[in-house]
Amino acid sequence: MATWSQFVTAVPHLASQVRGFFEPVGQSLGYLATVRPDGGPRVHPVMPLVTDEGLFCFVVRSPKRRDLERDGRYALHALPGESGDHEAYLAGTAAAVTDLRRVDRLARVFRAAPDRDWMLFELRVDVAMVGRAGLAYEIWHSPGPLPQPRGLACTSPPGQVQ
Repeated sequence: MATWSQFVTAVPHLASQVRGFFEPVGQSLGYLATVRPDGGPRVHPVMPLVTDEGLFCFVVRSPKRRDLERDGRYALHALPGESGDHEAYLAGTAAAVTDLRRVDRLARVFRAAPDRDWMLFELRVDVAMVGRAGLAYEIWHSPGPLPQPRGLACTSPPGQVQ
């Protein structure tokens, strides 16, 4: 599993494209999928925070937050652009940020409301994908072992761009 910084170092061109999809007009928007207690998916709109030091998301007290606290697996899909014929997708594991200085600094930078009951999660990247209409998808898997869902296999070796 890679931090955002490690992902940027490994495949800077793909990381730049992914960031561009999530920040088309300076405002990050996407759909965050989490795993419900029964194993089913749960999807919510979110505002991911892409910085040079990481990929983060402030999450208020909600079923989505309970999902991430219990089972950190996530998938994040950028909202489609005006043409709707391209996409960016990330998947990996979210972890609560416990360094209070880091939480406070990012809360100030991104103007997180101090009176809300939120937690800051860092989203680590296992898989990144960008697709554009009429072009092949570009997929990257983080180096190292990836958990494999039963019955499915990786489409490219870890650490490789497809």
